[in-house]
Amino acid sequence: MQLYSVNSGNFKLDGGAMFGVVPKSLWQTTNPADANNMIDLTTRCLLIEDGNRLILIDTGMGNKQSSKFYGYYYLWGNHSLDGSLKKHGFHRDDITDVFMTHLHFDHCGGSIQWNHDKTGYEPAFKNALFWSNKDHWQWATQPNKREKVSFLKENILPMEESGQLNFTTIPTGDTLINSELGFDIFFANGHTDKQMIPLIKYKEITVAFMADLLPTVGHLPLPYVMGYDTRPLLTLDEKEKFLNIAASNNYYLFLEHDAHNEIITVTNTEKGVRLKDIYTSQDIFQ
Repeated sequence: MQLYSVNSGNFKLDGGAMFGVVPKSLWQTTNPADANNMIDLTTRCLLIEDGNRLILIDTGMGNKQSSKFYGYYYLWGNHSLDGSLKKHGFHRDDITDVFMTHLHFDHCGGSIQWNHDKTGYEPAFKNALFWSNKDHWQWATQPNKREKVSFLKENILPMEESGQLNFTTIPTGDTLINSELGFDIFFANGHTDKQMIPLIKYKEITVAFMADLLPTVGHLPLPYVMGYDTRPLLTLDEKEKFLNIAASNNYYLFLEHDAHNEIITVTNTEKGVRLKDIYTSQDIFQ
């Protein structure tokens, strides 16, 4: 098995929204804001090369939305999904599986693209299976009013229409052992219903793809919960459980949204679980 970090693009969001009730005087020490109160974020995906399978976890925002839409998110930098795949010697047609932690637009938008004459949509990965789970799929296709703006039907429905959509098993507890894709999955419900956190056994370590359970290093303290989360108190409990497991087992936490820190480890302290070490993907994936 080989792992690759794939940056599909950078953006900005309001720091207050990203940290909920936490005062700016606290969160700006780790996530400094610009004059508009926006903080740097990224859409960092993970590519798994394992035998005949090439699995891409999440796909970023994509490029099919309007310039007005992207204007809300202050895109910056020159990273792209295709460029990052090419850097590692791959093309999107090589992908066999696209695993989506959840179906918010910044995690699955790159899964679907315009068709050739821009009259409709088609899968951006023509040879891949798309993976979600039944409960989250229902949550996303029949969205509540709060999340409706994050679940864009043009990102979601074409997966089913193409016949390429598949669902993982949903465990009775919070962790699916040895999923259909070969890795374990931790299910979390605080941010959105049935968000999936992959746990990849890589050589002698476990790499956890943190998605929105831990967006950035700055979100390590338990009360630092995003304003976007639908059930913030549940997120707090899920973070506490997962981070204690991560500290006890020395998990390497792959951060999808932290623009400046790729991978971290954590440790238990008197103040709870805190940052231990910071790594680049080159440090770990060699």
